[in-house]
Amino acid sequence: MVTAADPEETRTSVWLTARPAAPARRRSEAPSGLDRERITAATVRLLDAEGLGRFSMRRLAAELGVTAMSLYWYVDTKHDLLELALDRALGELALPAAPEPKPEAQPEAPPVPGPEAVPGTVPAAWPGRLRVLACGYRKLLVAHPWVAPLTAAYPNIGPHARAFDAALQRLLDATGLAEARRTGAHLAVSYFLHGCGGAARRLPERDFRLALDVLIAGVAGQAAL
Repeated sequence: MVTAADPEETRTSVWLTARPAAPARRRSEAPSGLDRERITAATVRLLDAEGLGRFSMRRLAAELGVTAMSLYWYVDTKHDLLELALDRALGELALPAAPEPKPEAQPEAPPVPGPEAVPGTVPAAWPGRLRVLACGYRKLLVAHPWVAPLTAAYPNIGPHARAFDAALQRLLDATGLAEARRTGAHLAVSYFLHGCGGAARRLPERDFRLALDVLIAGVAGQAAL
């Protein structure tokens, strides 16, 4: 099983490695019907069905009806494939659009704890947007329990992970926090979301929402200083 304590082996993230194109002759020998997209999608399905502890390239190959060696035409290692699956899962998260800039002369009032936004609507104020983003991330972790340990094990710098981080940064930019305080707020929200990962299935929904309201109120309080 891959864990955050696996660093005996030095490796470079799949997102930082340019894979050289195979010669034309070798490309013609590759299994037909396979590509990285299909392999990654099958990896997500298998991880959902059997969990991270039982995942192997042999099990994945059996799921796809190919030999295990066939998979290495498209990825160099199992770690690369798990990184790809992690980012694909993060791509399921709906991210809020960039909010309208807030005039400095009209600071936003501190948030009032309340229910999640009605499905299909997008809250205009940053507290509602942050609440929707956090609740969506929690649902993602519940749907894919293997995402939390992989987030701890790998750099998590794929395109969807970076889009999530950028969306969070845009929300914090809209809070009115002084620039010097935004880094701390970013860390606080990130640690809250990732820290809830291991407890996502056990933590009651009302406790998660209460903790989230406390976090949002803290950010709003800092913005008012």
